[in-house]
Amino acid sequence: MKKSQTMTFLLELPLAVDAGQAKRLRAHLEAARCLYNALLGEATKRLRRMRTDPAWQAASAIPRSRKHERHAAFSQLRKTYGFSEFALHDFAKEANCRWIADHIDSVLAQTLASRAYHAVNRVCVGQAKKVRFKSTGRGLDSVENKRNDTGLRFVLQAPQGGNAGYLVWGNDRLPAIIDWNDPVVKYGLEHRIKYARLIRRKASSPQAKGADSQGLRYAVQLVLEGKPYQKPRNAGGTDVIGLDLGPASLAIVPRQGPARLIPLGEELRADARTKRRLARKLDRQRQATNPANYDTQGRIKKHGHQRLMWKDSRGYLATRRRLAHQERKLAAHRQSLHGRLANEIVRQGNTIHLEKVSYKAWQKQYGKSVGLHAPGMFVDRLKRTVARTGGTLHELPTRTTKLSQYCHGCKRYVKKPLSERWHHCACGIDPVQRDLYSAFLLAHLPAAETIPSIALKEWEGAEPRLVAAMEQVQQRAKEGQSLPRSFGISGARARRPKSLGSLRQEPISLYRRGRLEALDEEQEPPVPLGRGGFSHTTSQQPIRLRRSQLVHIPQLPQRLQNLLNTHQVLLFLLHPLSEQRPIPIRQHNTGHNHPILRVPPCIQSNHLTLWVRQQRKRHLQLFLCL
Repeated sequence: MKKSQTMTFLLELPLAVDAGQAKRLRAHLEAARCLYNALLGEATKRLRRMRTDPAWQAASAIPRSRKHERHAAFSQLRKTYGFSEFALHDFAKEANCRWIADHIDSVLAQTLASRAYHAVNRVCVGQAKKVRFKSTGRGLDSVENKRNDTGLRFVLQAPQGGNAGYLVWGNDRLPAIIDWNDPVVKYGLEHRIKYARLIRRKASSPQAKGADSQGLRYAVQLVLEGKPYQKPRNAGGTDVIGLDLGPASLAIVPRQGPARLIPLGEELRADARTKRRLARKLDRQRQATNPANYDTQGRIKKHGHQRLMWKDSRGYLATRRRLAHQERKLAAHRQSLHGRLANEIVRQGNTIHLEKVSYKAWQKQYGKSVGLHAPGMFVDRLKRTVARTGGTLHELPTRTTKLSQYCHGCKRYVKKPLSERWHHCACGIDPVQRDLYSAFLLAHLPAAETIPSIALKEWEGAEPRLVAAMEQVQQRAKEGQSLPRSFGISGARARRPKSLGSLRQEPISLYRRGRLEALDEEQEPPVPLGRGGFSHTTSQQPIRLRRSQLVHIPQLPQRLQNLLNTHQVLLFLLHPLSEQRPIPIRQHNTGHNHPILRVPPCIQSNHLTLWVRQQRKRHLQLFLCL
């Protein structure tokens, strides 16, 4: 008889683990990894034998319209080759040999067998291409039980005993850090515990708070029965809301409240920038440790099917650990932003209308944007939030509705290219942003129909709200904020605050990160420093020129002017030209000073060092002089 299913929610508590307990936990998880790989290999072997049987081809040839006959044929094949969850449970008893049985009990072995079966079954039904075995370096970072009365279990003391909680595994009692002043923790521990799950995560370093000698943190996830805790301020509203979701944007238009057009997770940019810098540093360290694996242009050599041997330095491992920590921080920050946005939407109304799109297709077309903002993950979070408040979320098919092509004024469908971000119609509908208009149509679209029903009064009340939403977006663009191109504001991503200084033609200094910076003339004579450097003071801010802007300087040879306009070389120019004089620059590979470049007296020494480094990086063999 199938067990009845009840509502479930999770509560995670950190664990305080000493050195001895951490060592034994690592041994337990290593044994679980070996058993999981054995179960995964056995399930893959059974699937391979089942697919080579001619009966598999015969079952695949049965039309999908004959569901019962097709299902019976595949079920017989699974039974014949033992490709089922319970058959893999029986194999787990044989694979759980003596040394593994010292760490993993029979119940944990069954949960690992179920986990391996579901992974291989996804390959069987076409939802995945292959399974991934857990390597020694990657490890297995989570194990869970089936119930909370034996094996891996969580024990909570009575109030008379101190209200302490422990995760029990074998002879170890791992104390949990419980904050009873937190209403979420207090609410969760008042519910029945179905089973416990041990989680292991990598910290930034072994010196991080709560980490062991290997830089690992441990926590317990309690699977509890009931509904999750809901803050009073996050109660569901009564309005109907239409959402138009993009790879990096979200349009929110309720029937009554104010409309919004916002970037999806715009606060993630700072974390992504730090992650990108660490990734570049990781590549540099890897190339410095393994120069034989790269060609002269810095590309990894191709050896066909032969694998390259890589050496990992201590700095490389430390940087990789920092990068993994940034990935975890970015994922946690993204999850927090998604939860906050979902609660804001549900507070307006818990009846949501949303277009059903293929997020996998978005991954192929907008890979970086989808990887950073995760729109599919946001929709999953929104579904859970709406279900928790007792609302409904309707995903409407785009092929039948075609709301981006529809005009409610003239009741016609007109195809628009993806680059056209504004809705124009001769029937009198004023220009309105495309995403906001689609969300407005979704808010007034019944779940069982394909054409929205909009009265004239409803559009007259909604039009000012849509205009106000775009005015807020345009104000953000004027302030210099970077906005997605799908908003339809030309130059929003390239807009920058205006410089305080005036543009001049003569002085040009540094080319850095695709920009030219023009420094104003010196108001005071420079002060000589050591090693040929100079210090100076300026009275105005630097002038930043766009990358696409050409600069013409008189008295320059034509070939140098062409190089400057194409941004292929950097020149330090004097003003006036009669005061040019060479400044010695110390080479990195020798201890001698060489007057190799004529520079203005106002250039600082740190600018000279940066310029020499850039020229070395670009492999320039000749320095141009005026």
